[in-house]
Amino acid sequence: MAKFDDLLVEIGTEELPPKALRMLSNAFATEFVAELDAAGLAHGPAVPCATPRRLAVLVPGVPGTQPDRDVERRGPPLARAFDENDRPTKAALGFARSVGVEVERLVRIETGNGAWLGYRTTKAGATLASLLPEVVERALARLPVPRRMRWADRDTEFVRPVHWVVLMHGAKTIEAEILGVPSGRSTRGHRFHHSGEIALERAGEFVTALRRGGHVVARFEERMAMIRDQAERAADELGGRALIDPALLEENAALVEWPVAVAGHFDTEFLHLPDPVLVATMQGHQRYFPVAGEDGALMPHFIAVSNIESRKPGTVRSGNERVIRPRLSDAAFFFRSDRECSLESRLQGLGDVVFQRKLGSLRAKAERVSALARRVARAMGESDDSVTHARRAGLLSKCDLLTEMVGEFPELQGEMGREYARLDGEPDAVADAIGEVYMPRFADDAIPATAAGRAVAIADKLDTVAGCLSLGQAPTGDKDPFALRRAALGALRIMIEGELDLDLDEMVEAAFECYAEQPSDDRGGTVRQLRLGSSVITAAPSEVAEVRRFVLDRLRAYFSDRAIPTDVFNAVLATQPTRPLDFAQRVRAVEAFRALPEAASLAAANKRIRNILRQAEQGEVGVPGEIDASLLREDAERSLAEALADMEPRTRTMLAAGEYTGALSTLAGLRDHVDRFFDTVKVMDDDEALRGNRLALLARLGALFMETADISMLQPRDT
Repeated sequence: MAKFDDLLVEIGTEELPPKALRMLSNAFATEFVAELDAAGLAHGPAVPCATPRRLAVLVPGVPGTQPDRDVERRGPPLARAFDENDRPTKAALGFARSVGVEVERLVRIETGNGAWLGYRTTKAGATLASLLPEVVERALARLPVPRRMRWADRDTEFVRPVHWVVLMHGAKTIEAEILGVPSGRSTRGHRFHHSGEIALERAGEFVTALRRGGHVVARFEERMAMIRDQAERAADELGGRALIDPALLEENAALVEWPVAVAGHFDTEFLHLPDPVLVATMQGHQRYFPVAGEDGALMPHFIAVSNIESRKPGTVRSGNERVIRPRLSDAAFFFRSDRECSLESRLQGLGDVVFQRKLGSLRAKAERVSALARRVARAMGESDDSVTHARRAGLLSKCDLLTEMVGEFPELQGEMGREYARLDGEPDAVADAIGEVYMPRFADDAIPATAAGRAVAIADKLDTVAGCLSLGQAPTGDKDPFALRRAALGALRIMIEGELDLDLDEMVEAAFECYAEQPSDDRGGTVRQLRLGSSVITAAPSEVAEVRRFVLDRLRAYFSDRAIPTDVFNAVLATQPTRPLDFAQRVRAVEAFRALPEAASLAAANKRIRNILRQAEQGEVGVPGEIDASLLREDAERSLAEALADMEPRTRTMLAAGEYTGALSTLAGLRDHVDRFFDTVKVMDDDEALRGNRLALLARLGALFMETADISMLQPRDT
């Protein structure tokens, strides 16, 4: 019987890229387990381990050999395997040679298609030691490494040079060569606290041995938890709270093997700088966690994460304080320099910066966003003041790109525009809208909180999407240089989560019109028209439809992340709604309808209705527009027509109000009538009048459901 034990694979390297370490670790564990599964090797849950100098995976409960497996091969049909004298034919003899046995060892295999000559045997499983080298190599080869490197005079490639490899099953070392490095049982501890090797007695002691003897915390998640806990306690001792950005927390965990939080201080004179500047300086340059007081304002403190447990922590603290001062001094200089010019004065300079060669300068982009933001705000039903604020914010929204602060900290675009606009005396609504123009910046980011901010953010995104798609610059694969997917999804999120009932077609048409009617600038003094080749961008129906399809297709991922089934999304998409908020309301309604006991039957009935009507339209039958009550002969068709006539007014009232859930719930009451109709009524009757009347009844029923979604596309729910 195969012995089950812990299996350890460790690849020791030079310092791995910190921003990719967690991803590489999880990918290695996933790929390695997939290879074990493919080899038929049982195992427990894998434990990924990763530090700046190693990728490792510890898998419990792995057998020393593959399980034996039964092998069956089928040869020639029995009728062709032996002649009339029951002697083996050439076919039988050839098959016996191919499997390496005498004909007498072959067996009879019975199948539904007849009897065959066959061979059965049991194949012994391969040993783990013989399988593991290729398993590891294949798993490493599939890691998502964009650029691999070679080192020394070797032909092997990996993300970083490899210095040691550990392959162990229980107490046994598995000898192999991985990436040109022979395997062993010795790992390595902390570069400073324990620079020598650590011989492992058993694979399962890997994590403990590194921690106790090597001053290394091997588990990535454990280091993250340690850093968070230490930073929060250090900030609490300072009377504040640590501002822990998740991405920065992960990066710090990828930079250290033995995390030690160190609290530091900087001069209070720097507190006059805007909080975003201080945060960017501490986080971006130094990977420090800022500290905020009870009132939310930043305190003159930070939390650094060291990779050593120093006997002189004061020295570590003063070293970090010494480093942060020149960084903050630079930021203060940039801030003072930027304040010498107002945001508005930078508009002229935007004309010299190309946004996209065929779409014009950043000045042209700002003018289009300003004009489109006004239209979006109008469509939102905003007041004249709010519309004015949106237009002004759109015009100034790109000016901070020319500031030294944003040049040093690109992540502060928008944020610095807000700060400088407020200092310039712009209305708070304008300043806030400038600060919100790029929101949401990432998947979990909030949408703009202000009305003007939402209008400007939508305008900025739709201007980019419409312009680039008109040039044929749609994203391909993983290449999306203008982040069109993110822009489209951001605009959709603002409309849906901000409950803005905007028509996407109207907004896209307005975006195209802003291209065609480019406002004048201070230099030219004349109205410009942006031309693509020889034609002006216009709101052609085909172009609007193309942009709408691209934008709405982003909703597929949006609803998928919210556990909305694909068939529900497709059912709504089939009706081609043009208002994203309305689209979302329909999706929620169809999801609720799908949970009803009547849903499966009505979905099947609607599918049948669609097929019947399609066949009628393709043939010479046609579908009449009205129902003639005098031609309702069968009880089931009269019952359905009466129920439909009773429900239709209420349903249409709800549909007009966007109450799709109530409308579908009401229509669910037709299930019994529909079932009886299809059970007892012949739709395609020989009588032309009866046939046409029944088709008209089905067309009216199907159209009522289609007001919300094509429920015929719904699949039966899993039970």
